[in-house]
Amino acid sequence: MGSPNDGTPIDGSNKNDATDALPGGMTRNHTNNARNARMPVERYATEYNMKHSKRGLAIIFNHEHFEIMSLKSRTGTNVDCENLRHTLERLSFDVVVHKDLRYGDIQQKIEELSNADHSEHDCLLISILSHGELGYIYAKDTHYKLENIWGYFTAPRCPTLAGKPKLFFIQACQGDRLDGGITLSRTETDSSDNQSMAYKIPIHADFLIAYSTIPGFYSWRNTTKGSWFMQCLCQELEQNGKKYDILTLLTFVCQRVAVDFESNTPDNPIMHQQKQIPCITTMLTRLLRFHEK
Repeated sequence: MGSPNDGTPIDGSNKNDATDALPGGMTRNHTNNARNARMPVERYATEYNMKHSKRGLAIIFNHEHFEIMSLKSRTGTNVDCENLRHTLERLSFDVVVHKDLRYGDIQQKIEELSNADHSEHDCLLISILSHGELGYIYAKDTHYKLENIWGYFTAPRCPTLAGKPKLFFIQACQGDRLDGGITLSRTETDSSDNQSMAYKIPIHADFLIAYSTIPGFYSWRNTTKGSWFMQCLCQELEQNGKKYDILTLLTFVCQRVAVDFESNTPDNPIMHQQKQIPCITTMLTRLLRFHEK
């Protein structure tokens, strides 16, 4: 765990810090809009404060039908949505579902959410179930970048969530590449017998973004049972959501998706017997556990 004497002193006595930016690029699009916010947890606490009066809001943007002719309807997404809603409610979230919104409507909902008072909330959770491609997610009418959503919840723009976890779960493709996987088998040489004071934080701290797949690759969805990622996420949250921290949970989600699932499309050999692995991006600064409310 960090301490005041690790690295550069916070009093600025060591003035040898530098960035790895290209010359002249440091001031581009730079604004210093930092401000004060209420401290939700002590400086060197190892876990987030999950003892506010409310767990927080969980917003699900569920996309089944699209105005874009090239995008097919996402059969099975309503199963994902209902499973996730039920799972999050059991973890004491106040869940709100939005169905088939256009991008302008999504932006309006996100801006309202950013301006809301989250002072008595532990955290915020947003899930998007939709089509996607590398770097973009689709609304009903157009595509957009995920940063257009989570950027509203940086500390200066949403100070009542400063220092609190902001979680994003994204079920969408990130490209059109396939993962055929690799078969692991035992070798003859395998001997195993069994199979407190005020402090400043970065404005982008305390985010976690969990994608259903890695950049450039397909994300798989079963038309009756829902997507692989959401099935595993809900199962893990249901069974261990109040037992393990979120990164441990997501590690097991990755394991479930990677080991238990393989595409079954025998009529399409190219798409048959393909694999998938979720991708977790974390800027969390403490352990996050969904303790009993």
